[in-house]
Amino acid sequence: MIHDFEPAMPGAGWYRSRMGKTREALFAEWLALGEGVRAEIVGERILVQPRPMPAHAKIQRVLGALLGGPFDDLHGHGGPGGWYLFPEVDVRFASGDLVVPDLAGWRRERLAVPNVRPLEVVPDWVCEIVSPSNAAHDRVWKAELYAAHGVPFSWLVDPEARVVEAYELMASPDAPRRWLRLGAWDETASPRIAPFDAIELPVGRLFLPRGEGAPLGDRAP
Repeated sequence: MIHDFEPAMPGAGWYRSRMGKTREALFAEWLALGEGVRAEIVGERILVQPRPMPAHAKIQRVLGALLGGPFDDLHGHGGPGGWYLFPEVDVRFASGDLVVPDLAGWRRERLAVPNVRPLEVVPDWVCEIVSPSNAAHDRVWKAELYAAHGVPFSWLVDPEARVVEAYELMASPDAPRRWLRLGAWDETASPRIAPFDAIELPVGRLFLPRGEGAPLGDRAP
C-alpha cells in the first residue's frame, strides 16, 4: 500500500518562534543552544524537545543494541556489518531543516566522516519513537521531510500500541516520492525488516513490561 504524507506543523507549544530569520541565522541560533539541547530546525522555527520518558529510552537502547551488534558494533564479526547506527544525532538537510532522529543509520561507504555535528549526509535509515505529544510531528512532517530528501527506509515504533511499522521510499521520474508500507508487527512477532532483514527482530523485547508505571508513550514535561 502506498501512503501519502502531507506537510503539517506540529503543536505550537513545542516551538520557540524564529519567524523571518534567514537559514544561516537560524542555524547560528541552533548552534548557540549547545550540544546538550535536543533541538530541531523546522521551517523557520526552532523546536526544543523535552527529554524522553523511560519507555522511549528503553526502545532506543534495545533497538540500538539489537541492530548495532550485528550491523555496526561488531564491524561484521558475527553479523553483516557495514553500517554506522547512532541515537539522537543532528542531521541537516539541503533545505536547511535540521532534525534529531531517535535512531539513524548510514551505510559506511556513504559516511566518510561520521564524527561531525551536524551530519549533512542523508541517512539510509531512520527510526522515530512515537508518543502522543509528537505523533503528528513524526508521522506527518518528518515523514514528508525524509521522503523529500530521499531517505530510503523509515521505521516508526509506538510504545503504547507496542508496534513497529516500516516504510520504504518509492521514487520514479514521473511521480512524487511516496512511502510504501512494508508492514506492521506487534510484540509477538520476530520479523525480518528491511534494510536489516539479515536478522530477525524480536519486537517484544523493545518494550517495558505491561503495567509498569505511567503511560508508555509520552515524554517528560
